Amino acid sequence: MTTRPFTVADVMTTKVVAVLPGAGFKEIVATMERWKVTAVPVVEGEGRVVGVVSEADLLRKEEFHDHRLGLVEQMRRLDATAKAGSRRAKDLMTSPAVTVAPEASLPQAARIMAAQRVKRLPVVGADGTIQGIVSRSDLLKVFLRSDDDLAAEVRHGVVEHLFPLSRHQVDVRVDGGVVTLSGEVRDGARIPIAERLARAVEGVVDVRCELTAQGGGGDER
Repeated sequence: MTTRPFTVADVMTTKVVAVLPGAGFKEIVATMERWKVTAVPVVEGEGRVVGVVSEADLLRKEEFHDHRLGLVEQMRRLDATAKAGSRRAKDLMTSPAVTVAPEASLPQAARIMAAQRVKRLPVVGADGTIQGIVSRSDLLKVFLRSDDDLAAEVRHGVVEHLFPLSRHQVDVRVDGGVVTLSGEVRDGARIPIAERLARAVEGVVDVRCELTAQGGGGDER
C-alpha cells in the first residue's frame, strides 16, 4: 500500500537510450528506430545531459532538402537552416535540455511536458547526470494500481483518518478505479473532505460519495 505521493522516480524508465555529442545523423535515426523512441538525450562525460535530439530536430534535415527546391519557404530562417545542415548530435540537439528531477511529483512532470510541448523528459540528479526517462505513458502508470490497493489506501489514509469513531460503518468499494464511499458517519461536515481526499489518491479515476451523517450529528474526536 502506498501512503506517499508517487514521484517521477516511481514510474520512470531506468534503461536509458542516449547518444554522445559526436553521434552522426544516421546513427541517431537508427537509434530511434531500433528503440522505438521519438527523442534521445545527448550525454557527455559521466552521463551529464547536455541536450535532447528529437524527431522534430531531425525532420528539419528533410525539410531543408525541400527548401532547396523552393518547396519550404519557412526554412529560410537562419536557425532552422543551420540545424538542417548539421550532421552531429551536438549541433542538432536542443540545448539546454528540458529535464525533471526524480523527486518531482507526477503533476509537476505533466505540467513541464505540457508547457514545453514534449512527450518525454530526461530525469537527472542534482549533479546533472541522467537517471532515467519519463514519458507521458509512464505518468499514466498510477492508473494501473489494483482496486484492492486503492481501496486499502482510501480506507487507511482517508476513512480512518477523518472518521476514527465511525470508520467501521464506512464501506469502501473500488471497481475499475472508481471509488464508492457509503455508510453513516458522525461528522457530516467531513464528508466533502473525504470525497476530495479520495479523489486525490493517485490512481483513482472517479469517486462516488454516498456517505450520510448520522442523526444528531456530532464529531469524530
